[in-house]
Amino acid sequence: MGNETSATINSLKTVEWKWQSNPNPWSETEPPTWSRYSDVENLIIERAFLNKQPQAILDAYYIDFKDNSQILNSDNSKQRPVQRIARKREDKHLREERFMDLPVASHRSFSGQYGWVSPFVVEVRRYLGLQPNELPSKKSNMIPMLVEKAAQGIIEEGRHIGKQKEAEELANCLLEKKNKRIGKVWQCCAYLYSLESFLYKTLNTNMRLVGSKEDEHIWRHTVQTLGPFCLLLWDDPYNKKVKTNIKLYRGANLKPEQIAAYKKMAGNEKVYGSFQGFSSCSRNRGKAEGFGNTLFIMKVVYAFIADISGLSEYPNEEEELVTPGVCFRVLDVEEPETGKYLIYLELRQRFTPNDQNQLSIQNKSDKKQDAYDHVDYNPPAPRPRRDAYRGRIVLYDFSPEDPPARINPFGVIGDLNGLDLRDGDNPDHFDRDGNYLY
Repeated sequence: MGNETSATINSLKTVEWKWQSNPNPWSETEPPTWSRYSDVENLIIERAFLNKQPQAILDAYYIDFKDNSQILNSDNSKQRPVQRIARKREDKHLREERFMDLPVASHRSFSGQYGWVSPFVVEVRRYLGLQPNELPSKKSNMIPMLVEKAAQGIIEEGRHIGKQKEAEELANCLLEKKNKRIGKVWQCCAYLYSLESFLYKTLNTNMRLVGSKEDEHIWRHTVQTLGPFCLLLWDDPYNKKVKTNIKLYRGANLKPEQIAAYKKMAGNEKVYGSFQGFSSCSRNRGKAEGFGNTLFIMKVVYAFIADISGLSEYPNEEEELVTPGVCFRVLDVEEPETGKYLIYLELRQRFTPNDQNQLSIQNKSDKKQDAYDHVDYNPPAPRPRRDAYRGRIVLYDFSPEDPPARINPFGVIGDLNGLDLRDGDNPDHFDRDGNYLY
């Protein structure tokens, strides 16, 4: 990043801007309450302050440095005091909204299974006109185009929700990496994702709508705006292999009917759900227990997960990012003895696309098949076996007149249920696209 941007970003560790948020900020008797600006707003304000500008322009307000006031853009009479605090950041707790919102859509306890790769990621690649083997980690010449589209999409989404100034700040930070290698670009994306801003909230809220026909127009619109950023974050060049045998934690506030749904799921070991957004979890159980009426205890069998704590503005959160498409099974639900439910989950990547038909585009008769639908057929054989080619699972146990069926990481042809890596399969041999590496 440029020197000015780097200096401003470093300021987040030492400087914080706050605004007085109690009902009457000018009252002499009312106790003052101070609220933090978002990380991105802090960057905007601090840059203007360091550059000795008279004002910092935010989306709904502007900051007058002479009077140390926050002033509503649409009404100059509505003002509140602001203050600049020099401090060393010591975040002892997790950010509640980031680590406690449900990792699936709030009106549905579980997202379905759509294959090894998230449908959202597949649709982003379709929208961008990419072939299955075209990813920025494999073709460096496509990085500038993707970074530009990601920046444009962030600004468009920000404008749509009234956060254009924040969006421009995020986009400019990303554009500085336009001509860098994928490693630097991914680090920047992970850093931007770690910030407290609309970016991670909007992206995940909309990605988690995958499978809801009522909300399909929302997540498909997000494919065109935040989709390129999502692809850059998903195509992690550092965590190329699945993680295994680790435990992660996440809090939640669940309603009784949601608890009941998890209990029902625990009664059937064949039932899986999936995380269709990026899900922030912590390696630190003690911190995740700090809020909510439920603690998810997640045993990672094998899944693509990124440790972003070293890139985050909040390293003490010990954040691990579970990538979209990871499936989970409920092992047990323990009743609270201390007021908190314990829900034990098992996480793994799965080829199974049982719920692909929930996506309305799959049911359109006029939809043309493309490279993400295509599978190759193999000649019949007398018994099931593993096909090492590109990591797909093939069934050869069919009559001569029946077509063979094969799982494609991006979808399915045939009627195959419950497919998973089998005993003896090494999950390290598969990449994030489900391709067999050895």
